[in-house]
Amino acid sequence: MANLADEYGTDVEIYIKALTTTIHADTPTGAPAGLHDLLEQLGLERHEYPTGEPLYVWHTVPDHLGAEEQKHLANRAIPALLMAGYTVNCDPEVFDEALYQQAVHRLQARAARPAPQQPAPASPPSHSAPVRRTP
Repeated sequence: MANLADEYGTDVEIYIKALTTTIHADTPTGAPAGLHDLLEQLGLERHEYPTGEPLYVWHTVPDHLGAEEQKHLANRAIPALLMAGYTVNCDPEVFDEALYQQAVHRLQARAARPAPQQPAPASPPSHSAPVRRTP
């Protein structure tokens, strides 16, 4: 089995597997668990071969999605992977600039929104020290 991430030295290679319509996301051999977890959080499905002792791990966009939804999911994943510090290469057959830009804007909007904050506990009024004046 060819692993394009190993071949090209990237963290994630997104492409359509030859002779199929399945969008794959290859990760390098020995990739950190955090990368695999992030890909799953982004909606991709993990696969391992051989089962039990992973020698080769890859992810795919879920088959139950239509072709356009699969493309949307793959393009939405790219900015999140980049922001997490991973190097990503996406085949032009999958990459869509408009979808990518939409995903970037969504991430930026989410990051710009202030997180809800708990109100500070009320503190008793403080008495300030008298101001010293020199004659």
